[in-house]
Amino acid sequence: PFLQTPNLDRLATEGVRFTNAFVTTSLCSPSRASFLTGCYAHTHGVTANEQQDPPPELPTFPALLQTAGYETAFVGKWHQARWSSPRPGFDHWGSFSGQGDYRRNTLNVDGEFILSERYLTDELTDYAVRFLRRERDRPFLLCLSHKAAHEPFLPAARHAGLYAGAPLGSREDPRDRLADKPDWGGRQAAAGRTEQLRDYFRTLAAVDESTGSILAALAAEGQLDDTVLVYAGDNGFHHGEHGGLWDKRTAYEDSLRIPVLMRYPGLVRAGTTCGEMILNVDLAPTLLELAGLAAPVAMQGRSWLGPLAGGPGRESFLYEYRPGTGPVTAGQVPAILAVRTRDWKYIHYPDLAGLNEELYDLQQDPGELFNLAPAPEHAADLDRLRAELKRLREETA
Repeated sequence: PFLQTPNLDRLATEGVRFTNAFVTTSLCSPSRASFLTGCYAHTHGVTANEQQDPPPELPTFPALLQTAGYETAFVGKWHQARWSSPRPGFDHWGSFSGQGDYRRNTLNVDGEFILSERYLTDELTDYAVRFLRRERDRPFLLCLSHKAAHEPFLPAARHAGLYAGAPLGSREDPRDRLADKPDWGGRQAAAGRTEQLRDYFRTLAAVDESTGSILAALAAEGQLDDTVLVYAGDNGFHHGEHGGLWDKRTAYEDSLRIPVLMRYPGLVRAGTTCGEMILNVDLAPTLLELAGLAAPVAMQGRSWLGPLAGGPGRESFLYEYRPGTGPVTAGQVPAILAVRTRDWKYIHYPDLAGLNEELYDLQQDPGELFNLAPAPEHAADLDRLRAELKRLREETA
């Protein structure tokens, strides 16, 4: 309740907030590739950070919009293949190598290298605003991809003292039955994490200001109500839940849930919420439909415009995480395959021996505290979700 995000709040107030939005892989590079291609990680091949881009033959929504006549721009963190050079599908480009730094970066701006020592969120925002203010006679696409909020969390100097007195309790639930969960060594001591959590929130303050700058620039150009704005995260994050989990990658709700807001008065009634399950792979076909273009057969996502209008949504989806090759080491998240339905979640760790399954009744146990997989009375539920996972893997193969 103490968070100050007036501009993000405005997006929600003037648009739609999706209350059940998820990623299909909770890791930066795979998730970003899924946004672009509308495909699962096992299809686009980006399964780890900073190693590769999707294959060039796989269509992306920026490239398709560019071909259809849109002026396209990418500003910010690409974070797939590590290099900062311009990528296909964009007329304008401003990015940096890999993860980037909050304070000092060498930016590749349309092939020219520029050293910046400004706070990165502010620098990227200025590039984005300059693009929005360009004179143009055709529609445009802008992808503004912030580094924030990414660990290590480093806020802007103006936000360094923000939330200093705000109460931050433990993220752990004492009822969490950890003995019934597979222990793959991913838990850490919660001590010392409180200030990191404050800094996490502080980095979002600059992102919120950036959102305000984008809204103001569009309004000044007379384009605000004619522009589709989508705000989303590329993964969730653990802050000590389930016995001290940190980072992401897991199939728990804290990790795979993301925020998604959309503002477009021509389509979306202000103050709307949509509870249907939408995924990162759904962004590409959604934007293509809004532009009047058909999604390629290769795209595995589904436009969310149907569910947004009251049509049927998906009943389940596949979640996957694939670590590097070799045995699972202490602190490393193992391979994960999972299925989430409206009411249930099944998680399978194919590389773990012993206890390697989890089953949760999300209606009765939204915090995923009690693993029902070992319970004989839930054998039928376990079999049903195993079968659904198999079906989803075959469907998306």
